[in-house]
Amino acid sequence: MSKVNVLIAGSTGYIGIQLIKLLINHRKVKIKYLCGNSSVGKKINYFDKNIKVKYLPKIIKYHKKLLNDVDVIFTALPNGEAQKISNHLLKKNILIDLSADFRLKNYKDYKKWYKIKHSSIKNIKNSIYALPEVNRNDIKNYKIISCPGCYPTSVLIPLIPLIKKNLIKQSNIIIDSKSGYSGAGRQIHRIKKKENLYDSLSSYGIRYHRHNSEIQQELNSHSKKNIEFTFTPHLSPMFRGILSTIYVDVNKNINFINVYKYLKKYYQNEKFIKVLGPNKMISTNDVINTNLCKLSICKSKQNNKIIILSAIDNLIKGGSGQALQNFNIKFNFNEKLGLI
Repeated sequence: MSKVNVLIAGSTGYIGIQLIKLLINHRKVKIKYLCGNSSVGKKINYFDKNIKVKYLPKIIKYHKKLLNDVDVIFTALPNGEAQKISNHLLKKNILIDLSADFRLKNYKDYKKWYKIKHSSIKNIKNSIYALPEVNRNDIKNYKIISCPGCYPTSVLIPLIPLIKKNLIKQSNIIIDSKSGYSGAGRQIHRIKKKENLYDSLSSYGIRYHRHNSEIQQELNSHSKKNIEFTFTPHLSPMFRGILSTIYVDVNKNINFINVYKYLKKYYQNEKFIKVLGPNKMISTNDVINTNLCKLSICKSKQNNKIIILSAIDNLIKGGSGQALQNFNIKFNFNEKLGLI
């Protein structure tokens, strides 16, 4: 197969930059267009000096006519923009979206949580919530591939298998997640200008964080009950990485060793998920600059509870790396191609 022609819309954000860094090392990809708004006319290395290659195109403004020249459109745009692009897709185009535009299957939920009216309701049915290790076999059948959010990725990878197997209680799940500030995008420097962003830990979005809807939808889809959980995100004084600490109650006759052994077996053939432990302490430093999710199952002081640690790089496994992993699946490439 000849190289896949790719357009990246939203190429200068943290996710867009990271995606470019991965794609330039992918031997089956040709980056045809880089698109932006205020950055039009600039070279991408203006935004990141570590991108040394000289053959990349200058940034141009997106126009639907560009769809004629590409096979895949990666969108790392503000919410609502990928929907507009999806309405003009040609038969040959595949859209891989890193925003929330197609993550929620009910357009009313999208409006409720994102305060935007969905402008491509007809395309929701053509999209898939693409968490590779959960629904790999279905990804090839869809034209619009919606990549999970960073926090949900760290949460769903350990919880979905346990809920499907009924090893844990489906209520009183506590999710405490801490992310590097890159997860909030470049605008965080403006929003938090008066705050000590680089030296303080701060909670935000309690109860109303948009990823609540995504976590709820996906957990419920693997259960016959409504999953009850509390999710609290935090911004940490580090650039990248997520560590989620998840507290769950186990079902009768189940202990943390049972959970550890089950997850270890469930993910034994997965290239990008490593189940460590039991009782192994992990940090974001264990996964930075990789597409890995590392898990550890820990014993709690209370026998009926366990603690799950989940670490990912929010810009890779929680963003561009997962998008590339989905791309590889869609085109029948080796899943590790271009990834670490």
